[in-house]
Amino acid sequence: MAAGTEGPIRGNTPLLIAAKHGVKEMVEKILENFPVAIYDTNFYRKNILLVAVENRQPHIYQLLLDRNIMKDTVFGKVDKDGNSALHLAATLGSHRPWLIHGAALQMQWEFKWYEFVKRSMPPHFFVRYNKRDETPKDIFTRSHSDLVKDGGKWLTKTSESCSLVAALIATVAFATSATVPGGIDEKKGSPNLENESAFNVFAISSLERAIWFESANHHPHPLNLNPREAEIT
Repeated sequence: MAAGTEGPIRGNTPLLIAAKHGVKEMVEKILENFPVAIYDTNFYRKNILLVAVENRQPHIYQLLLDRNIMKDTVFGKVDKDGNSALHLAATLGSHRPWLIHGAALQMQWEFKWYEFVKRSMPPHFFVRYNKRDETPKDIFTRSHSDLVKDGGKWLTKTSESCSLVAALIATVAFATSATVPGGIDEKKGSPNLENESAFNVFAISSLERAIWFESANHHPHPLNLNPREAEIT
């Protein structure tokens, strides 16, 4: 078979199955012994690259980047629906090999995967529209809408739990810092170490903590991060 031509449509060949499940050693061995297998496609006209991207297999994708192959032929392939590798990277599918707790962290991984595929090729390398006239950005926004909502709920729930723990720690820490070292003279009602330099240091540091605590409660941090504002291009 001449270089640059498509392989036969055979369904899931051994190479495509290995790529789907991220078995790098098997992919390397097959390509070493049967280089022409790199042009194999399945019933959806997806080659090894599209299968690896769709199933979130970064090791397989990096392997193909490092190999001396015709990038235009392998990386520029589209499936029967006109989806490029970037379209598939933008699609949230059911196969997620990385087990990440929390929708917000999952969303972060999805965004990084999309950016990794996008930046691996020169600008405007991947086709912009598929057969449904959708761009990768359109697909990413649509397919990740539920994950964004779940991520917002997860962040809210997590922050509430962290706020409760932080409040308990702050209460104990404040009570400890407000305890006068050396105790109080019951007759005079003044600290026993009033004239000691160490006591002056304690008094100043306690005042600074009180000012900081009051400022933190009434002036929230100006940095307001919103997972919805992540820019997809």
